[in-house]
Amino acid sequence: MKHLLKNGCLALMLIALFSCNVDSSNFTLKGKIKGLKKGVVYLQKEVDTTIINLDSLEIKGQQEFTLSTNLEEPMVLYLSLQKNDGKEHYVPFFANMGEMEINTTLDGFNFDADIKGSKQQDALNQYLKLMKGFNQRNLELLEENFNAMKDNNIALSDSLQEASQTLFKRKYATTINFALNHTDNEIAPYLALYEIPNATKKYIDTIYNSLTPEIKASYYGRELKEAMARRDSL
Repeated sequence: MKHLLKNGCLALMLIALFSCNVDSSNFTLKGKIKGLKKGVVYLQKEVDTTIINLDSLEIKGQQEFTLSTNLEEPMVLYLSLQKNDGKEHYVPFFANMGEMEINTTLDGFNFDADIKGSKQQDALNQYLKLMKGFNQRNLELLEENFNAMKDNNIALSDSLQEASQTLFKRKYATTINFALNHTDNEIAPYLALYEIPNATKKYIDTIYNSLTPEIKASYYGRELKEAMARRDSL
């Protein structure tokens, strides 16, 4: 009987020890940074304006990396690179449980990033592609206005500023329509929160009320609801 109790306790101890060593992560990020020879890559998230490290890997010659964490629900994470040059290098991406992949380069860490692996990121890629044209035109208008002011051409400057305002409104309208066309995806409340936070109450409420029950219950759905409550209390 004593032997049975002893063996039973030993078995429980082994089970407990094994359970502690089991990797509980449900999200893996793999990828390659072409041209990187030395540095540290981090998997991060933002909580209340504070950046938290979820995993890290020191790069010593290899260009490939694998990072992992336990993800409770889809949300935006960051792949960050530290290489002692005094600059910030990071790539935001919309993570979901499972495996994702980011391939990029050292010189164009953010701009060259090819991200795939989640339906939320696929939608974000579509949105960013739409915004690329707006952002490019905005830069052109800024440069044209700078030159107009330098030449003291007030009439042209006023016209360019008016064109810039029109472009801004079109960008907002495009974002609203994109969110309304993706109400079954976490991208919709995310865009309402971070891309058009100053949109009128009417449009924000329309986006929220159009969300599916699942998306309303998601992280960004809850965040949007809280933001609306704070707005209404003012």
